[in-house]
Amino acid sequence: MKKKYKLDYDEVRIIVMALVELKNQLIAEGRYTDAVDDLLIKF
Repeated sequence: MKKKYKLDYDEVRIIVMALVELKNQLIAEGRYTDAVDDLLIKF
């Protein structure tokens, strides 16, 4: 069963910014970003 959460605009914005920062860090390290990309698409 999937859980659904209601997030306001600011919460979504913080999550997306953190994911983008993580993606940039992974790129800098030469690692794969597929999982982060999938999460960004969902948000």
